[in-house]
Amino acid sequence: MRTIRKKIWPPLFLLVKSGKKKFELRAADFKVKEDDILLLEEWDPRKRRYTGRTIRKKVKFVFRFKLNDFGQKAVIEKKGLYVLGI
Repeated sequence: MRTIRKKIWPPLFLLVKSGKKKFELRAADFKVKEDDILLLEEWDPRKRRYTGRTIRKKVKFVFRFKLNDFGQKAVIEKKGLYVLGI
């Protein structure tokens, strides 16, 4: 089990803190597996510094994919992605 530190902007930090946001969508530029700890550090982009507030969350599920894994790269590039909490 590892601890992975990542920045999170204030509006998203508040949604995670409230329990409403129960997912993270991140570029797959780091290694992560189930049971790792995601340490989300609130980052203020206007002040360009951390606020000092953090949230620790256990990674329960990892689903890695590339844009064309499902043959939809052109559609995704044109229309974007949804991430749905279910």
